[in-house]
Amino acid sequence: MSIQVSPSPIPNSNVVSLTSTLLDRDDYLAGLLNQATATKTEGWLQELRESAANWVRHSTIPSTREEEWRFTDLSSLRKVQFNVETGNFASLEFDILPEAANSRLVFVNGVFAPELSAVRDLPSGIVVSNLASLPVVEQEGVKQYLAQAEGAQEVFTALNTAGITDVAVVWVKKNVVVETPIHLLFISGETATISQPRCLVVAESGSQVTLVEEYTNRRGAESAEKEGVYFTNAVTEIWVGDNADVSHTRVEREGAEAFHVGKTAIAQARDSRYTCHAITLGAKLSRHNLEILQTGEQTETNLNGLTIISGKQLADTHSAIALNYPHSTSKQLHKCIVGDRAHAVFNGKVLVPKPAQLTNAVQMNRNLLLSSKARVDTKPQLEITADNVKCAHGATVSQLEDDEIFYLQSRGIDENDARKLLINAFAAEIINQIPVTSLREILLNTVNNLKSLTND
Repeated sequence: MSIQVSPSPIPNSNVVSLTSTLLDRDDYLAGLLNQATATKTEGWLQELRESAANWVRHSTIPSTREEEWRFTDLSSLRKVQFNVETGNFASLEFDILPEAANSRLVFVNGVFAPELSAVRDLPSGIVVSNLASLPVVEQEGVKQYLAQAEGAQEVFTALNTAGITDVAVVWVKKNVVVETPIHLLFISGETATISQPRCLVVAESGSQVTLVEEYTNRRGAESAEKEGVYFTNAVTEIWVGDNADVSHTRVEREGAEAFHVGKTAIAQARDSRYTCHAITLGAKLSRHNLEILQTGEQTETNLNGLTIISGKQLADTHSAIALNYPHSTSKQLHKCIVGDRAHAVFNGKVLVPKPAQLTNAVQMNRNLLLSSKARVDTKPQLEITADNVKCAHGATVSQLEDDEIFYLQSRGIDENDARKLLINAFAAEIINQIPVTSLREILLNTVNNLKSLTND
């Protein structure tokens, strides 16, 4: 038996045909799948999980021999045997955003934590809940969207789907404007555990919502030096309806020894607006696949990214914007600040086929290397077959300028503070665009306190 899938416009999908004789080709992946599927669900959700598990059983963990993964070596991931852990809510500390004090969902090790969450006083027309707590009729609505985005068969996405037991759901009804930001917080950190958070956001036509999606480690008695190894495999699907507006901030602040793989899949309908601020700070190894599929004319897409890493961290961002209709605008600015022996990767694709006439697409990657051992691999890409478009892309790699540091020193600022000022200014261009004031302040303070970034 063979299952064939038509080619996807999203290049990160890695979709292949399934042949029944090629089951469980990857023993390590099969072990992760067994952990993910140990807990059973019922009805349509179990059927969805079983279908995804079938894809995983025909797949392998990506290697550096594959073009999409050639700079990101997952061999260190294979050395750890991960287990699924139930929620442990003891000794937890996390930042409460005042703007979202009553609009927060918290998941610990992938398990919904109602005692840490707070959802009240929201306007009518918005649902903020975990899937298991929704009425049956609303769960049926979720069924129409969950795991339906392009690229669902990519190995880590399918692994996440195969392990779904609960979902963070944000659903904004037609023409509803939500002024209060929604905070989705995912806390991990138990040693040798795997958690697989899942988010579904549906913004119906004419609606407007602001989201903060945050991944962090548990902080309490243990110091950063004693953090355990764990693995977060996260997937978020966002459906932006006609003339809807979604502002989305994604913050990854995992522990120093963590592995983090994340997928953000967005479908934009006609006249919709989507803005993403993706901030990557943590994890020993992180990968974020950001994929936007245009499903109607005159969309507006703004992608702002900031990666700040040091030590021996590796942070990989792959983005893909598929513009399939005319009269659309796409702007992307991704910045990397790389210190010590860290390694940043950026690969950004913008696809502009012939139907996407009168498209305006701009993509820029700017990188700041703070040491002679820091490394960045960057590949901005425009794939254009339309002949009436305005498109541009580029990349820069630089270091702190000696004359700028000297100028600040001549004004009475010591060298370390001068370096810090220049680094903060480089990062602030992205952080200052985040619409949630308290989160901006937290991130600016975080950057300011990263001592390793000011040392060669």
